[in-house]
Parts: sequence; structure tokens; C-alpha cells
Amino acid sequence: MKKVWIPVLVILGIVLVLGMSLSSTYNNLVTMEQQVESSWAQVQNQLQRRTDLIPNLVETVKGYAAHEKEVLGNIAEARSRLAGARTPAEAATANAQLDSALSRLLVVVENYPNLKADANFRQLMDELAGTENRIAVARQDYNKAVQAYNTYLKSFPTNLVAGVFGFNAKEFFQAQPGAEQAPKVDFGSGKS
Repeated sequence: MKKVWIPVLVILGIVLVLGMSLSSTYNNLVTMEQQVESSWAQVQNQLQRRTDLIPNLVETVKGYAAHEKEVLGNIAEARSRLAGARTPAEAATANAQLDSALSRLLVVVENYPNLKADANFRQLMDELAGTENRIAVARQDYNKAVQAYNTYLKSFPTNLVAGVFGFNAKEFFQAQPGAEQAPKVDFGSGKS
């Protein structure tokens, strides 16, 4: 009778070890996926902070540069695209458009020295600069979380468990093509 129980116990032991390993892998995938989601939420939080600051900045500039409607309109349009972005790719595209519109705003600001001296404007620009730094850090943290998750997801035997339970790779927050080029700013000197 004892000889019958030995193979059964061995099989039960193997099943138990495999079950614990499967459970551990699944829990690690869930934890890492939640880290990616949390990091993405922080990116969205910082992008929203920037989106909330922009109307105040635009209103301040409007008082000094009423005829710069096109620049201000482009900022408002880019801001709403960013606010409506649902994926990292959409957010990256909208973010690049907003970056471009804000750089044109800075050219306008250079043409209005009194605006640069305005305390409200300075405070808003400082807040915007701080927010830009926070966005950069949040994007970096998000991309690190995505890299760790995707690496773990694609490694063996995790890829087998991930495939069974429907875990998929996450997309990175990537800069738009041409982002490596510094924007050209022309203050009307006629030289490039």
C-alpha cells in the first residue's frame, strides 16, 4: 500500500510547487502592471497640472498681446488635445503640439518686455517650468516601470503565464520625431 502513495505524493508535491510558482509569477505580473498604471496616472496628473496652468498664462499674456490670437488659439487647441488624450501615444503627440505652441508663446513674450516684468506672469512661468520638470520625471518613471514590466513579461517562463492570463506589453511614452532638434526662435532679427 505504501508504494502506491509515494508516486501520488511526488505528483502532488510537483503540482504544489508548480502552483506556487504560477501563483508567484501571476502576482508579480499584477504588481508590475499596477506599477505601470500608477506611473501612467502620475504622467497624466502632471500633464493635467500643466493643462490647468495654461489658461491663466494665456489670460495674462492676452492683456499685453491682444493681437497674438493665433498663438493663443494654437495653445488652447493643443491643450484640449492633450486633455483628451487616452493613450501614451496620443498624449505624446498632443504634448509635442503643446510644446511647439508654448515655444511660440515664448517668442511673443520676448516681444513684450513689460509682460516679462509682470509678477503674475513670472509666477505662472515659474510654475510652468516646475511642471515641465515634473512631467519629465513622471515620464521617466513611467518608462522605467514599462521597461521592467515588459522585460519580466517577455522572459521565460513568465511569458507562458502572461499568455495564459492575457497580460500584454505596455507602450512607452516616446518623444515625437524631430523632438531631438532644438526649436528655432527668431526675435525678428532676420537672421537664423
